[in-house]
Amino acid sequence: MEFAIATAIGVLAASGLYLMLRARTFDVILGLTLLSYATNLMIFAAGRPVVGKPPVLRDGVEFTLANYADPLPQALVLTAIVIAFAMTAVAVVIAMREHADLHTDHVDGEEPDEQQRGGAR
Repeated sequence: MEFAIATAIGVLAASGLYLMLRARTFDVILGLTLLSYATNLMIFAAGRPVVGKPPVLRDGVEFTLANYADPLPQALVLTAIVIAFAMTAVAVVIAMREHADLHTDHVDGEEPDEQQRGGAR
């Protein structure tokens, strides 16, 4: 199970980094989203996830970490999801405005000409 989570985190982080290095605003936004997913998974996995144990103290159960799940990573990930959703919405609105003003979705605001892209004339 650890290998599957570590692989998922690695694939999400690598894909997010690749997309962030692209020259289009939509790719950058998708890359940031994938990178935030990878970060959320990493935080959640670092919090010692356990199955079937409550995160809240109960009467009659000894107060040790062996009997409970850690609620802090769950709270951090939930907060990070909300913040990432809001920032993605802001980034999409800014990208839409840039596209409306400049008529391109290139990060620099201008399309590279054929010579720079390596195209033959």
